[in-house]
Amino acid sequence: MRQTNRFFFCGHTSGKVSLRDLRTFKVEHEFDAFSGSLSDFDVHGNLLAACGFSSRLTGLACDRFLKVYDLRMMRAITPLQVHVDPAFLRFIPTYTSRLAIISQSGQCQFCEPTGLANPADIFHVNPVGPLLMTFDVSASKQALAFGDSEGCVHLWTDSPEPSFNPYSRETEFALPCLVDSLPPLDWSQDLLPLSLIPVPLTTDTLLSDWPAANSAPAPRRAPPVDAEILRTMKKVGFIGYAPNPRTKLRNQIPYRLKESDSEFDSFSQVTESPVGREEEPHLHMVSKKYRKVTIKYSKLGLEDFDFKHYNKTLFAGLEPHIPNAYCNCMIQVLYFLEPVRCLIQNHLCQKEFCLACELGFLFHMLDLSRGDPCQGSNFLRAFRTIPEASALGLILADSDEASGKGNLARLIQRWNRFILTQLHQDMQELEVPQAYRGAGGSSFCSSGDSVIGQLFSCEMENCSLCRCGSETVRASSTLLFTLSYPDDKIGKNYDFAQVLKRSICLDQNTQAWCDNCEKYQPTIQTRNIRHLPDILVINCEVNSSKEADFWRMQAEVAFKIAVKKHGGEISKNKEFALADWKELGSPEGVLVCPSIEELKNVWLPFSIRMKMTKNKGLDVCNWTDGDEMQWGPARAEEEHGVYVYDLMATVVHILDSRTGGSLVAHIKVGETYHQRKEGVTHQQWYLFNDFLIEPIDKHEAVQFDMNWKVPAILYYVKRNLNSRYNLNIKNPIEASVLLAEASLARKQRKTHTTFIPLMLNEMPQIGDLVGLDAEFVTLNEEEAELRSDGTKSTIKPSQMSVARITCVRGQGPNEGIPFIDDYISTQEQVVDYLTQYSGIKPGDLDAKISSKHLTTLKSTYLKLRFLIDIGVKFVGHGLQKDFRVINLMVWQGSFKSLLVPKDQVLDTVYLFHMPRKRMISLRFLAWYFLDLKIQGETHDSIEDARTALQLYRKYLELSKNGTEPESFHKVLKGLYEKGRKMDWKVPEPEGQTSPKNAAVFSSVLAL
Repeated sequence: MRQTNRFFFCGHTSGKVSLRDLRTFKVEHEFDAFSGSLSDFDVHGNLLAACGFSSRLTGLACDRFLKVYDLRMMRAITPLQVHVDPAFLRFIPTYTSRLAIISQSGQCQFCEPTGLANPADIFHVNPVGPLLMTFDVSASKQALAFGDSEGCVHLWTDSPEPSFNPYSRETEFALPCLVDSLPPLDWSQDLLPLSLIPVPLTTDTLLSDWPAANSAPAPRRAPPVDAEILRTMKKVGFIGYAPNPRTKLRNQIPYRLKESDSEFDSFSQVTESPVGREEEPHLHMVSKKYRKVTIKYSKLGLEDFDFKHYNKTLFAGLEPHIPNAYCNCMIQVLYFLEPVRCLIQNHLCQKEFCLACELGFLFHMLDLSRGDPCQGSNFLRAFRTIPEASALGLILADSDEASGKGNLARLIQRWNRFILTQLHQDMQELEVPQAYRGAGGSSFCSSGDSVIGQLFSCEMENCSLCRCGSETVRASSTLLFTLSYPDDKIGKNYDFAQVLKRSICLDQNTQAWCDNCEKYQPTIQTRNIRHLPDILVINCEVNSSKEADFWRMQAEVAFKIAVKKHGGEISKNKEFALADWKELGSPEGVLVCPSIEELKNVWLPFSIRMKMTKNKGLDVCNWTDGDEMQWGPARAEEEHGVYVYDLMATVVHILDSRTGGSLVAHIKVGETYHQRKEGVTHQQWYLFNDFLIEPIDKHEAVQFDMNWKVPAILYYVKRNLNSRYNLNIKNPIEASVLLAEASLARKQRKTHTTFIPLMLNEMPQIGDLVGLDAEFVTLNEEEAELRSDGTKSTIKPSQMSVARITCVRGQGPNEGIPFIDDYISTQEQVVDYLTQYSGIKPGDLDAKISSKHLTTLKSTYLKLRFLIDIGVKFVGHGLQKDFRVINLMVWQGSFKSLLVPKDQVLDTVYLFHMPRKRMISLRFLAWYFLDLKIQGETHDSIEDARTALQLYRKYLELSKNGTEPESFHKVLKGLYEKGRKMDWKVPEPEGQTSPKNAAVFSSVLAL
């Protein structure tokens, strides 16, 4: 092996030399040096020299030609013939790049790698043994060392006193056997590695070497065939065919004995049940609404997919096909936290990739949607560019996300901590908005803190007590807590409040630095709470079967206690009928008794009560409606440091061994959201499973069957939290976003500008026309498969990214002149620039070499959002796709619903369209109506936007501003007849003219 500042070189016995990347160790290049085997090689500068063996009829023979490679061109140059059998070689770069070639018989030859070898340069080493076994050159290049087969080292120098490296590393020798100082081993441990026991080397027979008379070979039992394979197998003769269920690693079949199955951690697997052929076994235990939802794509993409079948509410779901969309459930949780939503939507900063800004844009889409799914592509794009997200392992590869290799429960808990920290940091950089002032006039948060910190941060005192008596107190804060479970094997009953208090006020013994002792000492660390947060966030940390068994056991104990509380005795083999259970309720009927099913698998309380004690302690207890009737409203007790937290959301990991599982959220949607969406005032629990949204009973939100439904994150909020703050939202986007801005491209000044920015007296008003066109590039290719009947099935659509956006003035003295022509800079890899259709060429989106007006996606998005909010009317051709890729659009069942209001969109695709007929291209419409030939070699967005404006003017002229639909229908009929005759192709010869009738069509408006 050799290493330079460019590559890591590895030689192989097959005769090859591979060049690997220094960071990833992936093979970048490979040289096939010798047909037999490689003996030695060395690298210096831009040269690589190698010696080895070639294959002959009688075997391997030493090759007297040294292979030399130029690392600049990555190709071989003239080989060097030597006069000895080369076994070792080294570069000796003194005043030239000389090579020292050594044979095993002791011959040594020096030559230049690009010259001819001279027999006079051969020297002989007199080894003690018959063969030389090793050879090396000192770092100072003043000494050569040879090692022979007798263990002797021969040193050659060019001067009586050569210099050596005095700062070389010391030789590390193996430690002597320390048998007496080894710690004792506990034989009762099943997982004790016996290799820890030092055994002297002996030639005697070991105890484990059983004689053949006392042992018999037994073949390993073949593992059973997967039940899914047997269920789906089709037989043709004596051969069975079945699709791969992909429940095991490729080419690997785990072998487990029946009696040792219980020793394996089967927590991550869903118990399969042999049900009928019509039901998939791996989904037997998972309720249908909790299963992973997928979008079925057709020729029309998403246009004919019925999202209303999955969501009959007016709340918006999120599309799951975007990379790293596993966080959809947490985005919904943050959206339905009213203070967080208002804060995020009021936020706007200058950072290119700000998660708070992108989350605010996404929340704006969720606000405007009426039950249609949105996509968080811009937010997830910004999320992927943040280095901390990649360092924490939050960026999933497409293959890992599709196969479910990542542990989603741990992933979403790390994402939860990351997003709160990131939002906290983003908010600290800006001043607190005026909307976030307390009802009493006090500031919503202290100076130096953020609103996110005020909502989620819990202030604590960490006390470290050393055994010397020295105590250190340090103030800190945390945005969330992680549950710490008691290590109790007996099966003691714990309330959730007890475990939560143990996790918040954590006491532990650990090694810490003691300033008094001036060394690390065992210390007792305690945590005292100084201030409780408004929103209590809890990571459940149920990542193994141990924690899952704890939840399961506590739920069983809570179930028995609940039954006894209502006057019944639980039996393992008998369940109460519904009528019998109702009789267990109170005779007065004051409290409604839950059913048996509602009490199963429930350990989590809907409310908890926290009290700050005078000695900095914390009391936590479960809180029920009956407790409130007994103690009175919780609001009155807050003056005495008593707070009641209500459960607002639970994020759940759905276990599915075949699909890798999924993440869903139970969210208690408040009154303000129902008031805005449905015009009613009530609270309701909902299940959010990507674009599937369904109302559920509140008990379902706290029921966790640990075989398939595992809690991951809990959100508790203080009671009456929303009433304490003024939650008005003010649009932070101002008209200044349309003014001139500097380009990100370094070479943009060398070219002419393609647009003229708006002046202050040109600011658009409500109803003004703006021509719009956008061009796109492809980030990920479409994934599709061919069915057995030859049809194509789309598995995952191509991922597009906007590359250029153009807005053209629609009126005034500068009509037809662009005021926005932005090329969007991207840091993601582009797989196809679609130059024929977009006009975008490689390098146009690179700030280092682009000559275009380059800007960020966020900057252009703000310009379009301002134009939408101000009320302009967009004129374009195929605006639905443009708005969708820009992330200003959502799908609505069989048709589309723009976040741009319907009366602000003038799409020439639909203006010149007859029902149940094909859509007509902009090029054909321009030729037919305007006598213009556009889109010759490539598309140009300025040309397309201008043409769309002219077509709209022509539409107003032909339809008399919409007052004569019958005459315009005749025009459309003639358009379709001409299109069918010409096969919808624009004629190529220059002499061909447009089929306009001068009596019907007026002259084209010149822009």
